[in-house]
Amino acid sequence: MLDTDSLPALPRDQRVKALDTWLAGLLADAVAGTPPPVSRRGGAAPRTGTDGLALVAVGSLGRREPPPHGDLDLVLVHDGRPEIAALADALWYPVWDAGLRLDHSVRSISEAVTVASTDVKAGLGLLDVRVIAGDADLGARLRTATLGSWRQSASRLLPQLRDLRRERARKVGELAFLLEPDLKEAYGGLREGQVLRAVAAAQLADEPSAEAEEAYSFLLDVRDELRRRSGRPTDVLVRQEQAPVAAALGLADDDALLREVSLAGRRLAFVADETWRRVESALVRRPRGRYRRVNREPLAEGVVRQGDEVVLARDARPAADPGLVLRGAAAAARADLLLSPYTLKVLAVHSPPVPEPWPAEVRWSFLRLLASGRSAVPVIEQLDQEGLWARLLPEWDRVRSLPQRHPWHRFTVDRHLVEAAAAAAELTRDVDRPDLLLVGALLHDIGKGLPGDHSVVGEPIGAEMATRMGFTPEDVATIAAMVRHHLLLPDTATRRDIDDPTTIQRVSETLGASPALLQLLHALAQADGAATSAAAWSPWKAHLVAALVARVQGFMGTSTVPEPDPVLNPTQPQVTSATSEAAAGDADAVTVGIEDVADGQQITVGAPDRTGLFSVLAGVMALNQLDVRAAKVNVLDGRATAVFAVRPRFGRAPVAAILADAVRAALEGTLPLAERLRQREADYRQDGVRAAPPRISWHDSEVSGEQNSIVEVRAADRAGLLHRLTAALAAEGLDVTSARIETLGADAADYFYVCNSTREPIDPAQRVRIEAALVGATRGAPEPVPSGRGAGDTPG
Repeated sequence: MLDTDSLPALPRDQRVKALDTWLAGLLADAVAGTPPPVSRRGGAAPRTGTDGLALVAVGSLGRREPPPHGDLDLVLVHDGRPEIAALADALWYPVWDAGLRLDHSVRSISEAVTVASTDVKAGLGLLDVRVIAGDADLGARLRTATLGSWRQSASRLLPQLRDLRRERARKVGELAFLLEPDLKEAYGGLREGQVLRAVAAAQLADEPSAEAEEAYSFLLDVRDELRRRSGRPTDVLVRQEQAPVAAALGLADDDALLREVSLAGRRLAFVADETWRRVESALVRRPRGRYRRVNREPLAEGVVRQGDEVVLARDARPAADPGLVLRGAAAAARADLLLSPYTLKVLAVHSPPVPEPWPAEVRWSFLRLLASGRSAVPVIEQLDQEGLWARLLPEWDRVRSLPQRHPWHRFTVDRHLVEAAAAAAELTRDVDRPDLLLVGALLHDIGKGLPGDHSVVGEPIGAEMATRMGFTPEDVATIAAMVRHHLLLPDTATRRDIDDPTTIQRVSETLGASPALLQLLHALAQADGAATSAAAWSPWKAHLVAALVARVQGFMGTSTVPEPDPVLNPTQPQVTSATSEAAAGDADAVTVGIEDVADGQQITVGAPDRTGLFSVLAGVMALNQLDVRAAKVNVLDGRATAVFAVRPRFGRAPVAAILADAVRAALEGTLPLAERLRQREADYRQDGVRAAPPRISWHDSEVSGEQNSIVEVRAADRAGLLHRLTAALAAEGLDVTSARIETLGADAADYFYVCNSTREPIDPAQRVRIEAALVGATRGAPEPVPSGRGAGDTPG
């Protein structure tokens, strides 16, 4: 007789053994107590015993993992036994009498296969068939038949299984981020492990990894303890049960339990997501009966797009390239793709440590990754799951999967920080220093998990991390101040009288009367609120914070102004390109000089001045895969000298002769620059993925004793954007004398120092026309440049 009272307390393996022994005895009793059918004259003798009869377990008992107070999923399989109904009654009633819940069925092999091929849930359960008692050969044939049916029906059933998974995620949420998680049904819960095995059974993916199996086993242990402590068949880890379950599992407290559950759920969800990507790719290819050739498109130095993922280029050297991890991650996020699993493994094994402080190229890639917004979140999760993210940011381990008990918070601390950075990426056009905004958003809660006020505790941690990233001391101080004061604006706006001059003065003094820091904290407050929840950042709260910021700005009496244009010194010409009619020293010749600098190259181009020259030069740089960071142009006696600070997109250093010939061909009209750039943009579809409208603003500044107008353009970056913007300015009769260019992720932040032919201020009506032209340039090719004055045309 089964002792059902002590059954939940047994370890899992002993619980399985006890149930198997008891059920085997029930089957023997049922067979012994059921009269055999009367044989017909001349017919075969009726079968007796368990010949053609087997009791099999499916579901959790079939997998040898029945939870306390769980259902028994049993199938009585037969091969034409006439007395099967009586046998079933004799078997099931004792189970019910014992007070156990039973999910039962009676099937022949053909009936089971029919059900498995049409009902995805039934088919999933039958994959776990395990014979408890009876005809072992019959049970083996059932397993073989259902497995074959599952594989044949996979292309039809797996999409249904995928849809069920998505529906569960929508209704129940993600296990990793729930304060009271459903251990079974949540996204990343126990169902994931079962589905992973089903996909492997369909031969569309490998068996779950050891890490996934370990995570699954931990969740089983948590569920077992939860049911033991509660005495109920529940899978929801409610708050009042967390502390006793944690103690039973030897964990420090309920937060430690919730953190371990989150880590296990994230691992299962990560593996399941990757498995489903493979499944969907395989299901697309399978009906065609053959594999199609997959093109490889370069994205950045060392990485290429291959199909729907990013892989290492054939000439990549991960062991000798410490910047490859972030460069590849940024390229993947910008293209709205993911790194391939094999690439992640290679990078995890072979990538060397990043030098400290980080080289400028590494920091630039890091910022491009963060600035990619929502598409960066799954890529960062990939790096995190492979241990690469914590190598870059060792402090991350402390906040990883750290729960936040406040009901406003949707995420664990680490995911909240990533979500805040993604939200901040949508606000980079609102601040003068988007790089500081992105890093400040990523680090603002880095002090959580330590004793004390997390803002105060986090300030020196943020400063240390920013220093290691290679920021200047001034920028480090700004990032640290953002961590320290990230709650200043929302707390003041909601708890103080913002019309009180004392309140405004206190905020200004706290920020050191810095308009730039105020601007960054305003954007950070918006990103922090958006990453928390809708309740945490309501329209009314946003209105109060904006009103407070406006009052503090008025009190400070200053506003942020773009920095002066960078100092770029011309390089000596190395190559001259001239027509057959023009001598090398002729005024019509094109000269190019290249000099290696700390963060790329500086290219100096000399060419005859003409309308739209700056646009032509920018187009040639784009065509040669050179990202322009800054530019300046001067004109003397009809010749323009333009200096560009560039980074090669794919690591290939620019060649002076190629650039010179391209500039000359573009000026002569033999190189269809606009057409080639349009084709380049079509080839590199990762450009311009953001749909937010461009932002254009004007500033007035005095540079070298001359009054200049500065037009600021924030727009989605795409191939040839600088060329089109400067062509639009030239078409409106403006000369670009210098420019400060920056590309962060999917956004370009460009400042153009411009003047008109008369050197008079640009009137409001012309500014409206210029803005319209620039908006058009961000979406496509500009209008042809009219004949007229040249690129700079600056006297003397």
